[in-house]
Amino acid sequence: MGRHSCCYKQKLRKGLWSPEEDEKLLRHITKYGHGCWSSVPKQAGLQRCGKSCRLRWINYLRPDLKRGTFSQEEENLIIELHAVLGNRWSQIAAQLPGRTDNEIKNLWNSCLKKKLRQRGIDPVTHKPISEVENVEDIDTSAKSRDKMSVLSNELDLLKAENSNQEATLLEQRPSSIASQGYPLEVQGSSSSKITNNNNS
Repeated sequence: MGRHSCCYKQKLRKGLWSPEEDEKLLRHITKYGHGCWSSVPKQAGLQRCGKSCRLRWINYLRPDLKRGTFSQEEENLIIELHAVLGNRWSQIAAQLPGRTDNEIKNLWNSCLKKKLRQRGIDPVTHKPISEVENVEDIDTSAKSRDKMSVLSNELDLLKAENSNQEATLLEQRPSSIASQGYPLEVQGSSSSKITNNNNS
């Protein structure tokens, strides 16, 4: 995702947040609520864009955020929800109070996928890996058969085109030779030409 155009026009800060900035944002939202995020930076006295403020609040400053490692129950719930929702991290986060979609996604990619593979479960389909591999093998062989069939058909078409072109060339060859004034019959042609010349 690119930066918003307002970030280029105004001289806004980017990068790490300072403790002073965190304090300003926390104080403002605690007192007034966040309302429209694009107006928060100006009202809070911050040289940041609204998106940056929103992400800082949601992922770090909210008072209801849960800190620390995920419990086994939370991990199991994430796996169950992922089987139903896939990579819809915000919808999964809505079922885990105090957890953000970003940290759930990070946990999934860094830890839970590996745990599922170690248990012999495919993290995409949530089915046993052996079943998925068998299906992939069948799909691969079917695809290769389809490719071979397509290639064979293309080769047949090319052969047909070549034979048609050769036939056309052979048909055109005598007429082109005749149009250039070359005699088609070698025997007797020279003598007739000589006599014709003598008569003229």
